[in-house]
Amino acid sequence: MSFAFRSTALFVVSLALTTAAFAQKSAAPQPAPLPPPIVAPANTPYSGTISLAVDLTNITDRVLNVHETVPVKAGALTLLYPEWIPGTHSPSNAIQSFAGLVITANGKPVPWVRDRVDMYAFHVTVPQGVTALDMNFQYLAPIDPKRGRIDSKFANLSWQSVLLYPAGHFSRDIQFAPTLRLPAGWKFASALDVKSQNGDEVQFKETTLNTLIDSPLYAGVNFKRYDISSGPDNQVFLDVFAEKPADLEATPDELQYHKNLVIEAQKLFNSHHYHRYDFLFSVSDVVSGKGLEHHQSSEDGAAANYFTDWAANVAVFALLPHEYTHSWNGKFRRPADLWTPNFNVPMQNDLLWVYEGLTDYYGNVLAARSGMRTAEQGRDVWASIAANFEISPGRTWRSLEDTTNQPIISSHGAIQQQWPSWQRSADYYPESDLIWLDADTKIRQLSGGSKSLDDFAKLFYGINNGSYVTVTYTFDDLVKALNAVQPYDWAGFFKTRIYEVHPEVPLNGFTQGGYRLVYNDTEPDWVKKMSKARGTSFSTSLGFSLKQDGTVQQVWWNSPAFKAGITPDMQLMAVNDEKFTAEGLQHAILAAEKNTEPIKLLLKHDDQFATVSLDYHGGMRNPHLERVEGTPDLLDAVLAP
Repeated sequence: MSFAFRSTALFVVSLALTTAAFAQKSAAPQPAPLPPPIVAPANTPYSGTISLAVDLTNITDRVLNVHETVPVKAGALTLLYPEWIPGTHSPSNAIQSFAGLVITANGKPVPWVRDRVDMYAFHVTVPQGVTALDMNFQYLAPIDPKRGRIDSKFANLSWQSVLLYPAGHFSRDIQFAPTLRLPAGWKFASALDVKSQNGDEVQFKETTLNTLIDSPLYAGVNFKRYDISSGPDNQVFLDVFAEKPADLEATPDELQYHKNLVIEAQKLFNSHHYHRYDFLFSVSDVVSGKGLEHHQSSEDGAAANYFTDWAANVAVFALLPHEYTHSWNGKFRRPADLWTPNFNVPMQNDLLWVYEGLTDYYGNVLAARSGMRTAEQGRDVWASIAANFEISPGRTWRSLEDTTNQPIISSHGAIQQQWPSWQRSADYYPESDLIWLDADTKIRQLSGGSKSLDDFAKLFYGINNGSYVTVTYTFDDLVKALNAVQPYDWAGFFKTRIYEVHPEVPLNGFTQGGYRLVYNDTEPDWVKKMSKARGTSFSTSLGFSLKQDGTVQQVWWNSPAFKAGITPDMQLMAVNDEKFTAEGLQHAILAAEKNTEPIKLLLKHDDQFATVSLDYHGGMRNPHLERVEGTPDLLDAVLAP
């Protein structure tokens, strides 16, 4: 090969390689251009008042029709559908149920485009000369009343589902004038103040966006309002809605318990932060139960027999005390990273063990102090919480603090946890209950009984009596206040129990309180009544819980049932060759304590049957708190009025 030919060939090869490299580079994916950033909220008033009209009359289809008029100026405008909803601690507002958006100005259509990154944002260019946009859309509530809480006799309206608001402002700087049309003859209750009512159309007084979203509404056919105020300066109402009129009726004793709740909360916090408070309360087997806090009201729901079979509802008696406590803890005083300037700025849940955990503790305490529960029932509840953690090994790998992220994690998919005792879910509620009991009894112990967590409640939440303005707090603020009540290493106390992996179940509150956790075959009467309605738990014995028909609800990790291959998609058909009943399984467990024969279970999985033998002889293992003689009885002091 000549030099000239070789040089030409090398040039051609080089050119080919260069061309190929250029082509490959040109064909490589290029970064997609991002849409312009959504303007951040600023503490500046939005000009004008937004009118909002919601039509709730289409109860059959569960379709809420909305008309909204927004004052505007010409130019770019971003409208937001609320995303992060306080109390859910997650981006939980159902954007998938928002539909039919049509925007007009002076009768002419105005185009809109959804943000390509933020699905809750809608961009509009307001034409010159336009001073208001008219918007029509629908909220398509779930047909299943267990999910959507709307049926032929009752509706739960959450304002965040039926509005858009302009970006660029704090929610407290945007004014709304809401109007609601109800089905004919329906009654309603809300913390909002009424401006006027003409038949079934209700016009509420103008209010800020944050107050509007914090003031939901219940409406329905059957309604009764109970005054449970502690006095004219502390107005509190129990607004009850039911499917049947008979379910609205509380006995004098039941009503007194609810009045006691208001009295005991006032004693605990020595303040209140509402002009009046409304428990919006549904008692129904048609719509689902609920518990969601607001500053001057709460959305609550229990079974239809809440009043008519009081003894069967011991488990839910902390619901109203819990949500009421949130008026102080969570609404008036709130963790700094859970306060956001509007409803589309992400929340951070680090201090949910205070926001929810301490509220759970005070809720259980107030349930006993008000008389809703006896002191023994209160101790049973705490024993049950501790027993559940003794059989839930998730604490060996996941800190309690990490569970505060669970609301955000769970919001990214509809699939429930398959093994909650291993994965850990909302443990920042019940485990914090035990930790705050530990703190309470520690304060009582160190102070010789002169101080308690009640003193912390007054110091931390009793400030600015009558104010509705949120005061935020940090971990350091919490520690400082506790040290003001009783000096101790509170920072270390919480860091080891909350922020580090802590496999040991926190039982110090029991031992410091003069009790110990024990197990036996005796089932409390209130648990028996609850089991008849909700199914039976064998969690501390065989390691599963069952519905009334034998369907497996949950299996505990590493329990006898788990090791035998029982899963939540099975149904228990027979026990020791006899048709399944909860009572029959209990008898089999008790009999196995006295012999060496395994318990034989026939299970159905899809269309197949399998027999499982459980070599278990440990009895029912129902948890209780047993008094330790010769020690100070601090738990009874905690639960006493």
